[in-house]
Amino acid sequence: MIGDVAMTLVARKDFPARDLKELVTYVKANRDKVNLANAGLGAASHLCGMLFMSAIQTDFTTIPYKGTGPAMNDLLGGQVDFMCDQTSNTTSQIKAGKIKVYGVTTKSRLSALPQVPTMHEAGLPGFEIAVWQGLYAPKGTPKDVIDTLTKALQAALADPVLKKRFDDLGTIPASRENATPTALRNHLKSEIDKWAPIIKKAGVYAD
Repeated sequence: MIGDVAMTLVARKDFPARDLKELVTYVKANRDKVNLANAGLGAASHLCGMLFMSAIQTDFTTIPYKGTGPAMNDLLGGQVDFMCDQTSNTTSQIKAGKIKVYGVTTKSRLSALPQVPTMHEAGLPGFEIAVWQGLYAPKGTPKDVIDTLTKALQAALADPVLKKRFDDLGTIPASRENATPTALRNHLKSEIDKWAPIIKKAGVYAD
């Protein structure tokens, strides 16, 4: 494991809902009018949107883009209503006051956005999602090479400069214990177990 990038639920600057509870109420009342942008089918922002649909038990229009850049441009321009995307893509816009933010998808608040509540705090208990990153090597790579890579990764993640950069982007570096092949394997399995039923339940939205 390398680390986790939190996600944020954000909306265009002039969206009427002031907080997450108002957002949920508004979406349920205007399900045929609101739309949510994402970075493309299968992207983390797409999965986050499906998780939000599942959490509030309401379907609404989703608009897939070819990447986060075009989706964010249309959110800034007011062409779409809201989206769920990584802090590395939204933090600067949030801090500049160009978009409205309703919550972060981690268990605890982020030091990069201390004023933003978690989705749990804001009213959706258990709503957690992060874009995790791992370091992989080809199958059959010798164990001594894997061990060398693991030690190098652990050293890098402990570097103060890297940790500061990660913090600025709302990224949480993996602990030394999690920066191992076994931990990554276990995490991958848990993610498959978590997302398979959500995608299956989403049905047509998963297409």
